[in-house]
Amino acid sequence: MEQKNIIIPKTARYFILGESTEQVEQVWIVCHGYAQLANFFLRNFNDLNNGKNLIIAPEGLHRFYWKGFSDRVVASWMTKVDRENDIKDYVNYLDAVYTEVLSAFENKKVKINVLGFSQGTATVLRWLTISKQPVDNLFLWGGTFPADIDFQMDKDYFSAIRTFFVMGDKDEYNDANAVKEMDSILVKNEIPFEFVSFDGTHVVDKKTLLMLAEKL
Repeated sequence: MEQKNIIIPKTARYFILGESTEQVEQVWIVCHGYAQLANFFLRNFNDLNNGKNLIIAPEGLHRFYWKGFSDRVVASWMTKVDRENDIKDYVNYLDAVYTEVLSAFENKKVKINVLGFSQGTATVLRWLTISKQPVDNLFLWGGTFPADIDFQMDKDYFSAIRTFFVMGDKDEYNDANAVKEMDSILVKNEIPFEFVSFDGTHVVDKKTLLMLAEKL
């Protein structure tokens, strides 16, 4: 048996909170976790919708029923099957979203913030490592770093980005050992970062989000 691959056009969607006006100072690109949908994930950022922030939520290209054949629909960024092509596809997709959104600000300087939650953490790291898109602030929230990321090779790129590693102290998917491992990876590769822990589980904690947004 031989596998063949073919590249096809595909319609993908993303959601926007806010409007592309002259008042916008910061653009947020926020990538959801496994088994979420972008429109629901975007609700976590309602408190940032103050006219100065434009929040963009791309959606994973793989949608499926959570249980059975008629349960709620959720999305994923990739699986282990044909993973290299899945990565290429979502990198191209996120590049297209980035370019389309930022085209509205060609004559205005805005800060660009990228946030990856849970599975979205690996997603944004792979995307930025491959594409090297200009980013001011990076939030790695509730997720672990994929083994295929070579921080050392891309140290200059990541060193120019203000990075926050955020984790709830009761995160049910990442224990203290996982946090320590991710922390050591950043330290070992001399990537400047700020570790932020909050009292909570595997969620985008709104109080912590607002606190971090005020730092930017």
